[in-house]
Amino acid sequence: MKKKQLTSILLVEDSTDLACLYLGYLKNQYDQVDHVTTGEAAINVIRNTTPDIVLLDYVLPDMNGETVLEYINTQQIQSQVIVMTAHASVDTAVTCIRLKTFDFLIKPFDSGTLLKTINNALSHQPESKTTTSRSTTVAFHDFIGNSPPMQHVYQIIERAASSIATVFISGESGTGKEVCARALHDQSTRKNKPFIAINCAAIPEGLMESEIFGHTKGAFSGATSERHGAASLADGGTLFLDEICEMGMDLQTKLLRFIQTGTFQKVGGSKLESVDIRFVCATNRDVLTEVEEKRFREDLYYRLHVIPVEMPALRERGQDIITLANYFLTNYSTEENKLFKGFSEHCQSVLLAYHWPGNVRQLQNVVRNIVVLNDNDVVTTEMLPGLITQHHQSDTTPSIRQHSIGPEPIMSAHDKVNKILPLWESEKKIIEEAIEICDGNIPRAAALLGISPSTIYRKKESWKKNGSRKARR
Repeated sequence: MKKKQLTSILLVEDSTDLACLYLGYLKNQYDQVDHVTTGEAAINVIRNTTPDIVLLDYVLPDMNGETVLEYINTQQIQSQVIVMTAHASVDTAVTCIRLKTFDFLIKPFDSGTLLKTINNALSHQPESKTTTSRSTTVAFHDFIGNSPPMQHVYQIIERAASSIATVFISGESGTGKEVCARALHDQSTRKNKPFIAINCAAIPEGLMESEIFGHTKGAFSGATSERHGAASLADGGTLFLDEICEMGMDLQTKLLRFIQTGTFQKVGGSKLESVDIRFVCATNRDVLTEVEEKRFREDLYYRLHVIPVEMPALRERGQDIITLANYFLTNYSTEENKLFKGFSEHCQSVLLAYHWPGNVRQLQNVVRNIVVLNDNDVVTTEMLPGLITQHHQSDTTPSIRQHSIGPEPIMSAHDKVNKILPLWESEKKIIEEAIEICDGNIPRAAALLGISPSTIYRKKESWKKNGSRKARR
């Protein structure tokens, strides 16, 4: 078998049986795989060779995995660590996050899970370890930008693309939901099959069923010939239903049956047709509110909401705003035969401060407007639309602050001690503030905090237990 990439892996596992199993998984996949059975031996190898990947058993005969992780962190060794444990707990997860572990696997796991985790870790190596790391890559499929929120989206796309599970994309208008759907398709094994997109908000409700399922000749007034719908056209590929919450309740029922069985009937037809389709849906609405208000079927929601992807708003993507602006500037300058090369520093500051309610689509239109209406080599603040500059001026206008008169009260040592919170409560406060800033969007908060959404869910469970114990005291 052809080796996949130049990679060195250190396996730290004291169980002979498991070590043989894992080595079998790794054989012929990577260039160098070393195996040790103790923490001390692992530290010696890491000190001398700096492997790309360390597969670390958390319970070792001479020390626990935390000691090895502490060494890797204090010495700033640029190896990606994947912890393996059969004794998962909240404490273990917290330790792994604190010590910058890339991921941890719960034993037992299969070869596919192990290899996928290793390859994912390799794509996130530090710059000094590899020049092809994702951290140095601005483009991913048709996306531009590498901010932490977008890195999280890219990870989900990579992990979910090979599956047939339904993906539910949410996010504001203009954030790139269709680009995400297309990336999922292009990354999958279905990439050579059709990608069919339907905007449920752009088609009259009376015609929507025919658009999806097709119709027979004479099925309704104007149906002069038989017509294939999106379901038939997407066979073997991906069907993307954009703005799914705009779909009427009657059609939602038929869509649910179609997703469950993979079969449908054309409008006016009696023949049951079967297709193989991967479903991807999107909405800019709060779908849970739509469910609560009885505008969207709850059973359909749970059928579709298997792998959620939250597209971040442009204002949450930081320096991506400038990266995107420069990308659009280059493209439109070429189209319009203009000489623009970049944005002034003050102009960049204004762009970063603006809240971009229309997201990437709005930024794209703003840059095109600038290129068409101006001639220069640098975009200056004066070239920006008034709406953006006015917003910046209002944000930077000094505000009158009220200050309390007199010195602040001196706190006693006892009062200072009482202000110290347990670590879990301090962590809880930080995470809850992040969730609140993100309007309750846990995946987005997790991306900004640099942890996985599953970590937040586990911590929420542990907080309940800590709160219950505290209440009983």
